[in-house]
Amino acid sequence: MTSITLSPAPEGFAHRFKRVDGLRFHYVDGGRKDAPALVLLAGYPQSSFAWRGVMTELRDEYRIVAIDLPGQGDSDKPLDGYDTQTVAQRLHGLIQTLDLGQYFLAAHDVGAWVAFPYAHQFEPEIRALVLMDAGIPGVTLPEHLPSDPDKSWKTWHFPFHAVPDLPEILLEGRELPYLEWFLREKTAHPGAFDEAALKEYLRIFTAPGALRAGLAFYRSAAISARQNKRLGQAQRLSLPVLALGADQGSIPDLSGALAPFCADVHSNIIEECGHFQPEEQPKAVASALLDFFGRRG
Repeated sequence: MTSITLSPAPEGFAHRFKRVDGLRFHYVDGGRKDAPALVLLAGYPQSSFAWRGVMTELRDEYRIVAIDLPGQGDSDKPLDGYDTQTVAQRLHGLIQTLDLGQYFLAAHDVGAWVAFPYAHQFEPEIRALVLMDAGIPGVTLPEHLPSDPDKSWKTWHFPFHAVPDLPEILLEGRELPYLEWFLREKTAHPGAFDEAALKEYLRIFTAPGALRAGLAFYRSAAISARQNKRLGQAQRLSLPVLALGADQGSIPDLSGALAPFCADVHSNIIEECGHFQPEEQPKAVASALLDFFGRRG
């Protein structure tokens, strides 16, 4: 078996693994054990590593659990089940074992894809929810993606990732330039991803099954969209929801897109920030989370 060298966890945190219903999850756990719990979910092509700066800022305020979703980071990569309702149910299996009580939930990108159906299914457990710059299928993702080059560079990957086999053919052996473009082009300040961050993301992106699993979220997006529409039609979320956008992000009016699905939606914008908010502006993100959650503790 290939050995795994994990990036050091932030001070006050530790890497943990737990097997639940046949899947082994990786998560990073720490902060104040006597404080309310905060669960963090990252996006594509990232992992719990994306939250390291935010976790450092908030470690004195919350017990923090940053989780690699099934198919992400150092969690197992099952062969199926990447529609977000299934992922949410698998995630809940882990969270049930962690003795968190009621918890706050913050999620970015694909993490927010999962958090939307998760909140619908397990709303009573969640104190408040933050959804960050994400084209959630059937919710905030436009029905028709733009073809104008000035806009399509933000969403081109949705149809590309969904094509069978072709992404694997084109990306094999070219993973690093793909990641460099993907991570640095969609930021306001490309220096947010230094060589150490790129090395970590290359490690998890080239792990066995990682590319297949990452693409599977997109290949299941149509199923996820239908699920989300059914959930939204059945009932609006009543818990407090913060739509945390970015002035140079992917979804221009995140709160407006979420409003039909959420009865109590709030809006905030991270300035001088592109799509990857937790790594571009960790202090501003931490401040926004603390302000929103702090009034609902």
